[in-house]
Amino acid sequence: MEERFSKQQRRLYDESYIRAREDTISNLPDSLLCQILSYLPTNAIVRTSVLSHRWKSVWLLVPNLDLSSSEFRHYDTFVSFIDKLLAFSREENSLLYKVKLSIQKEDEKDQSCVARWIDSVANPKLNHLDVECTLANRKFLEAIPQSLYIECDTLVSLRLHRVSLGELESVSLPCLKTMRLEHNVYASDASLEILISSPPALEDLSVVRMVPDNVKVLRVRSQSLTSFHVDYLLGEGDDYVDALVRGKGSGVLIDAPRLKYLKFDDDLSDSKIITTNTVSLEKVNVAFVFGEHDFIDVVDLTKRNMVSGFFKSISGVKEMKISSYTMEFLDFNRQDELYDPLPQFCNVSTLKVAFYVSNLDMMMPTLLESFPNLKSLVLKLDYYDPSRDEEAADVRLSSVVSQCLLSSLESVKIKCFNRGPVNMEVARYFLENSLVLKKLVLDFRCSVVEEGFNMLRELIALPRRSSSCQVLLC
Repeated sequence: MEERFSKQQRRLYDESYIRAREDTISNLPDSLLCQILSYLPTNAIVRTSVLSHRWKSVWLLVPNLDLSSSEFRHYDTFVSFIDKLLAFSREENSLLYKVKLSIQKEDEKDQSCVARWIDSVANPKLNHLDVECTLANRKFLEAIPQSLYIECDTLVSLRLHRVSLGELESVSLPCLKTMRLEHNVYASDASLEILISSPPALEDLSVVRMVPDNVKVLRVRSQSLTSFHVDYLLGEGDDYVDALVRGKGSGVLIDAPRLKYLKFDDDLSDSKIITTNTVSLEKVNVAFVFGEHDFIDVVDLTKRNMVSGFFKSISGVKEMKISSYTMEFLDFNRQDELYDPLPQFCNVSTLKVAFYVSNLDMMMPTLLESFPNLKSLVLKLDYYDPSRDEEAADVRLSSVVSQCLLSSLESVKIKCFNRGPVNMEVARYFLENSLVLKKLVLDFRCSVVEEGFNMLRELIALPRRSSSCQVLLC
């Protein structure tokens, strides 16, 4: 009897606890429920409508819309759902604050809908807009309406992926801080320049260009911009365009005096010009800047000056990252008698750089000559497999000892380190030549424990110029 009473008590407690929880949540005002639901994607929000009669229509009041056409069996069903939802919002005079739509058309006959949807959601309260169209042929891209540029006074973040932007009559986006433009087609150079230069509060800009996008020269003029990433590549579903033809006559012009962070992934444009105050730059990632068409030519003085001018324009940076692709370009040009050496990057304290084995022996000492005050170096060998590269055993780094090794370099990290002869040669070079080195960090890669011990024994046996240097494995 006592045991049965105990179970009954427990059941009554559990039921009352559940009711209390249900009552607590369901009794919250609509505004608070909507705020809670706004952290979920729309498909999850819609499912709350089956919880109870109280929840049946709450989801319709949530000021966020986050949907992908891939979540629907048919594209037309997706379009119909969005149309009905936006119609309800208009009837209830409810405004959307955040809209994210991912649209994947199955064929060119699928109806266009982005323009009318943006017209419907464009309002003075909209904060975030993200429209992504995938697998769309450039001939049938969705068009962005003028309402986006003149009716969204509080828009803070904008992302447009693979859409068509027509001629801009005017742009009024006073609060816009972040803009992502990816694989779009534009009306003209001037139209894109207006879109970029008009927002007075723009801080973070990313432009991924598509070939062709109706833009010859990408002009980035902004007094407020602090971060910029540019890329140039083929978009989805496009026909192949020869690499040497894609960027013919094209260019990038950057005029942003407050720019702090720059990532350059455009090696297709013919010209790259930065007319900004180099003192403001803090981080620069030189990933893909120059291609085959940029190699130094005896006749083409303009090209030579452009390459030299680009590096001089970023010489005031404090932290730098250089890809193996860029190092290969510099090595190729170094062999030409017209080669202009890199400028002095006196403010750089941290450098991350990748090399190919083929240009490591000459280019690493040469590169370090341009960083006299370097304190931290992170180094990586791309596509290096010691088990297949017999020629790598002959690599011997230049005996040149750069200024930074004698006065400032305190930390060196070698990524993906193994017992290969090239990695060991790099470790030897820094241990034997660095006067003030405090630590050599090796990103250890070894499949056999015994091999790891042997490698560590060899490293410890290497002579060290700095008595305080530690060899660390991670």
